Amino acid sequence: MYSFMGGGLFCAFVGNILLVVSTATDYWMQYRLSGSYANQGLWRYCMANKCYMQTDSIAYWNATRAFMILSGMACFAGIIAGIMSFAHFSSFERFNRSFVAGIMFFVSTFFVLLAMAIYTGVTVNFLGRRFGDWRFSWSYILGWVSLLMTFFAGIFYMCAYRMHECRRGNGPR
Repeated sequence: MYSFMGGGLFCAFVGNILLVVSTATDYWMQYRLSGSYANQGLWRYCMANKCYMQTDSIAYWNATRAFMILSGMACFAGIIAGIMSFAHFSSFERFNRSFVAGIMFFVSTFFVLLAMAIYTGVTVNFLGRRFGDWRFSWSYILGWVSLLMTFFAGIFYMCAYRMHECRRGNGPR
């Protein structure tokens, strides 16, 4: 049980770091504009080695930003619950902390999936047609990797919960 929880915490820590890095960096998309390369993230776009804030309030950027931030917060809450599941406090006997941590990691996975789906759909259908020579970049890829890490953290914690329930004798017979 503790090895599953440890693996889940490792995946969650890595996933949360990747979420923060992905959300904060400016390399979600790279494209060629007027003969030079440019890149953009959720907060800024850069052309000719000079970066500018995204001042347009476009709905898909706002939705992607919001879901990435919510995902990071849910993952952090899962990490706290996951760390607390190693301790045995009598005031928390009503809730199984490993189950709560697993659910929080799945919520984080869902939010990052929504963010990535929104960004991908709009980029491919709108921006992809506007720029001829473009590609997704490493910040975008880190977002997908963080989705996998938070998903596996949830799987590990659900396995730990299941083992704990079977040891208590409350499992299915």
